[in-house]
Amino acid sequence: MQYVAALDQGTTSTRCIVFDHAGTIVSVAQQEHEQIFPRAGWVEHDPSEIRATTDAVIADALSEAGLTAVDLAAIGITNQRETTMLWDRATGDPVGNAIVWQDTRTAELCDELAADGGQDRFRDKTGLPLATYFAGPKIRWMLDQDPDVRRRAEAGELAFGTMDSWVVWNLTGGELHLTDVTNASRTLLMDLETLGWDEDLLDALGVPAALLPEIRSSSEIYGEATGPVAGVPIAGILGDQQAALFGQVCFEPGEAKNTYGTGCFLLMNTGSQLVPSTAGLLTTVGYRLGDEAPVYALEGSVAIAGALVQWLRDNLQIISSAPEVEEVARTVDDNGGVYIVPAFSGLFAPYWRSDARGVVAGLTRYANRGHLARASLEAVAFQTDEVIEAMHADSGVDLASLKVDGGMVGNELLMQFQADLLDVPVVRPAVAETTALGAAYAAGLAVGYWPDLDSLRANWSESQRWTPAMDGDRRADLRAGWRKAVERTFDWV
Repeated sequence: MQYVAALDQGTTSTRCIVFDHAGTIVSVAQQEHEQIFPRAGWVEHDPSEIRATTDAVIADALSEAGLTAVDLAAIGITNQRETTMLWDRATGDPVGNAIVWQDTRTAELCDELAADGGQDRFRDKTGLPLATYFAGPKIRWMLDQDPDVRRRAEAGELAFGTMDSWVVWNLTGGELHLTDVTNASRTLLMDLETLGWDEDLLDALGVPAALLPEIRSSSEIYGEATGPVAGVPIAGILGDQQAALFGQVCFEPGEAKNTYGTGCFLLMNTGSQLVPSTAGLLTTVGYRLGDEAPVYALEGSVAIAGALVQWLRDNLQIISSAPEVEEVARTVDDNGGVYIVPAFSGLFAPYWRSDARGVVAGLTRYANRGHLARASLEAVAFQTDEVIEAMHADSGVDLASLKVDGGMVGNELLMQFQADLLDVPVVRPAVAETTALGAAYAAGLAVGYWPDLDSLRANWSESQRWTPAMDGDRRADLRAGWRKAVERTFDWV
């Protein structure tokens, strides 16, 4: 019996998960990597550490299940998306640390680029606003810091990649430099219609074409791995949020999922239609299977979700572990009038305000750690509520229920509050690791391990459902308080 492995290179850790034909988990291995904060607003990762942890989790996941490379039909890759790095093509050595998607150092550069055409200068081609979130400005910043780096980039000596490209490069011993359409669509450098790098965009951002990887589909055999998994086809690549959309089997227009991870990301399948957003959402590639037409999506991106719980644990030290936040939040009946808006890296959808910074609003002597814990969980739900409101404005589609996944969906207090706030059921699948599952599905389809999308739909099953239990007046009051708190974050920088 063969299996499919998924490498999930995330923001805080790298995991390898082995799945069987039913889409159930056979083994998991995970290692965290360091979050590097050189100064306020800067977030970096060490690519060499990520390379080492990737190798380690593959070996550990196979060992745990008693498997070897011959037991794997394929490997799929999913990754933190806009995180940006450069490396030397000859040696494979990184040129400095990777700049993480949360990093805001390119705010001034984005303002300069927006001076000619505004924040939506490139939206028609890319579906994206000019924001620190995306990879293109990060590349430009790296090249601007050192004339020698720019010279080497223009001479073709360096390679750019998001983390999928870095993982593939290392898994194939430097043989393959490629990315897929979902990751390329997050760079501000790819035309959503042609699915190719765009010369005008490259010129405007000052990025040499010689740096860039080849753009491929999300599901095809790219090549074979080397090392401990030598000979296994690498056959699927999806950015993490698109992978979760795929793993949640949202294959029809109007189907949507929300992933609660470091950030929070809601995607809705819009089929073959490119839906431009007027409500602060992103138009992006959902996935592309082989030579088939691409499937597009609308996305609402929230920068800080689970990272807010980490902040309570690591910075304020009012909880000792992430799961403890629910226990502490349940010591109070409500938020006590306290709202936390975690604009640590500005605000993403639907505001796109890089000038915003986080606030805690509504504090009185009555407030305690329970209220802060509860307000932190509620902040995640409030941000999701705003994204869904924007998605309705853009698509005209009423949400019937919300499929959820990610690390925070085990928090029942959060899931119930989310259902209450949205006034629709919230549904968790039996396999909550849908990001890795989506990458496995993409790879398995390419090699025939799964024959078609219907076979993937048959694997999906519901684990738990939360139904709304809040009256409309209470919902309206909470939303009004949240919006008032959000306004306090504007114009801080």
